[in-house]
Amino acid sequence: MVGASEAARMERLESQVENGGGGAWEYLCLVRKLKARRSNKVLKHGLSILNDHRARSKLGAEEWTLYEQVAFAAMDCQQHDVAKDCIAVLSKQFPGSIRIGRVEGMLLESKGAWAEAEKVYARLLDDSPLDQIIHKRKVAMAKAQGDLSAAVKFLNKYLEIFMADHDAWRELAEIYVSLQMYKQAAFCYEELILSQPTVPPYHLAYAEVLYTIGGLENLQTAKKYYASTVALTGGKNTRALYGVCSCSVAIRQLTKGRNKEEKEMSDLQTLAAEALQRDYKQRAPNKLPLLMSMLKNMKLNS
Repeated sequence: MVGASEAARMERLESQVENGGGGAWEYLCLVRKLKARRSNKVLKHGLSILNDHRARSKLGAEEWTLYEQVAFAAMDCQQHDVAKDCIAVLSKQFPGSIRIGRVEGMLLESKGAWAEAEKVYARLLDDSPLDQIIHKRKVAMAKAQGDLSAAVKFLNKYLEIFMADHDAWRELAEIYVSLQMYKQAAFCYEELILSQPTVPPYHLAYAEVLYTIGGLENLQTAKKYYASTVALTGGKNTRALYGVCSCSVAIRQLTKGRNKEEKEMSDLQTLAAEALQRDYKQRAPNKLPLLMSMLKNMKLNS
């Protein structure tokens, strides 16, 4: 995989740079590309370049990118004075820039100056109401303060404008689950499945929300989505296999065998139980007796 090879290259470069072998700029570029969290290293080696006039002059326009990268690393390391100095240089070079304004807001966030950061973001949104990053910063700020209700409000407002943002739908669903607002979470996962029907985690999360809500209709639908997760993963998702079994037991308890549809689907739970047994034999044979005992209690072992 390209990602794995680049990550290994980054590790090699980090060791090389740390041991005085050079390559600091290449390392910093790769950290930025991979969006890796190496704040201490970035701060150390980034400042080394910025404080060296000759090295800095060789960067050309990339100099400003490095100032921004170091500013973010400094915030992570609680080196607020360093971040402030970097932002001052950027502000002088790009006066009135919305991008630099965002960084100023994030510095205020890192200091815990929430009200001041809110004012900065409000001003920026007046100038650029469709700036996705600023909207997301407001969500992040609400979550950082533990105000999940405000985060929900901001995310819903954001999704009214950017309905195709899958990450935002997933984040909203996860917040709803944490607030035990399962029906709202189910709606979010329905949106995700409609837009990306072949992504297994969405099917699995939707099934689990429906299982949590309970009731015969929700359990039947949950079982179907657990089954679709199994199909989409080639039968390799252990959690979904357990889900099929758990739904089968719960449905059987509610219907006592009277439900025609469940009788027609009676082979599904057997197949799931068999798949679980094969999985445990291969990956955790010492836990197979525990699985067999559980399946027996559920009246599902073959």
